[in-house]
Amino acid sequence: MKYKVVVTEKNRNPNEVTLNVIRDAGIDVEHVPCNSEDMVIDSAKNADVLLVGTVPETTAKILSSLPNLKMVGRSGVGVDSVDLDEATELGICVTNTPGINTSEVADHAMALLLSITRKIPELTQKTSAGDWSNNRESLDAIRGQLQRVAGKVVGIVGFGNIGGAFATRIRGFGPSKIIAFDPYVPQTTADLYGVELVDFDSVLSQSDIISVHMPATVETTHIFNDEAFNKMKNSAILINCARGPIIDETALQKALETEEIAHAGIDVTEVEPISEESPLLNLSNLKITPHFAGASQATAGEGSR
Repeated sequence: MKYKVVVTEKNRNPNEVTLNVIRDAGIDVEHVPCNSEDMVIDSAKNADVLLVGTVPETTAKILSSLPNLKMVGRSGVGVDSVDLDEATELGICVTNTPGINTSEVADHAMALLLSITRKIPELTQKTSAGDWSNNRESLDAIRGQLQRVAGKVVGIVGFGNIGGAFATRIRGFGPSKIIAFDPYVPQTTADLYGVELVDFDSVLSQSDIISVHMPATVETTHIFNDEAFNKMKNSAILINCARGPIIDETALQKALETEEIAHAGIDVTEVEPISEESPLLNLSNLKITPHFAGASQATAGEGSR
């Protein structure tokens, strides 16, 4: 019996190395970029294995409509785009690729933070416009807004592999302390990184900088809401390179507009891609990147977020 693998990711082409490994094993493999449930069902009706990304989601309808399906392989560290309950009911194995982009996501979180504290985009734009020689006053106005990480309290929400990698990076910048919230991690693990585990409210109220690295689950959906933002410092910076639904975007918009918090940098949104009409795009104290935190030349041949 010859098995068939269908790759449904629509946002990127699968690496040839990956495809050749499958072909060399004597397995048929086909890449059919899909953007809807019906496209996946039609393209993978004879598939034994689906290799999927975050979009489109691998729903119960898809899983129950593919009679030969035995496995779903999710590229990246999350499985929130796959209906795990339905897969379990149908006896379909679901896998992911943990650790594939730990370094990249931790790096990206640091990059977003530094782009805010050091105003890199603004300074680059003004320098390219000639302000260094012709409008020094506009540069001097930014000088007073620059911040240091040293001496600040850094909070990490979600202390898995990526949260630990972020702690390793941020420690080199000299924060006064690093605290974290993760009810599934023991203090003995956090001790390896010089991190103190505290409750969620303590992270919110004590932190000058918060970086989010938790999965999207029912438990974590909109954990950053109006109540959470009310507990944060007015000077706080929030970074999210995890999953969009963790943050209530209406609450985030309000918090930034009313200066309940000072700045945010996000690589993920509740609906992706973010609409060009989203009011978030008009906020000067919010930086958004297009869910690229897990990407690099190194991960291109191994998997993606």
